[in-house]
Amino acid sequence: MTGNVLDLVCDRRPSAVGTLLVVSDRDGCLRALDFHDYEARMERLLRIHYGEGRYRLHGGASPRALGDRIDAFFDGRLNAIDAIEVRTGGTEFQRRVWAALRRIPAGTTTTYGKLAGIVGAPSACRAVGLANGSNPVVIVVPCHRVVGADGTLTGYGGGIARKRSLLDHERKWSGGEAGRQGALL
Repeated sequence: MTGNVLDLVCDRRPSAVGTLLVVSDRDGCLRALDFHDYEARMERLLRIHYGEGRYRLHGGASPRALGDRIDAFFDGRLNAIDAIEVRTGGTEFQRRVWAALRRIPAGTTTTYGKLAGIVGAPSACRAVGLANGSNPVVIVVPCHRVVGADGTLTGYGGGIARKRSLLDHERKWSGGEAGRQGALL
């Protein structure tokens, strides 16, 4: 941090689902992860989470350990991303939802309703959906593992095709069924 301004590095890394924007801080912690074609969304979330003028985004390489873990996920070592330290802004409620998302095992899904119950707000399905949509760290905070009450793939910041691709990738390497629910039950 320079003065009161957070210095962040944005690395553009190739992946099986397109180029990823990997934003980390000087400590090597992941601050944001998004898809190259959603860069405006990522920048909007950074402004919301850290405040206008409260961070500086520089181009550069992400720390090797961080990049290696993301690459390992796409190479089939799904749990490699579990060790990535994530630091985000957001409200207390959003951070609770994001922590719960990280507990959903790869290759499984859960619903917004079940996730609301897990975070102690069983009637807050819409708020859980909004927190899910405000997640600045896709894949590592696996918002793609949340589906509609009937098991259908619902909205995803990176698009439904990417959501399906990520779930299929996880199913392939975890031995799980696409759409298998109950991970948090």
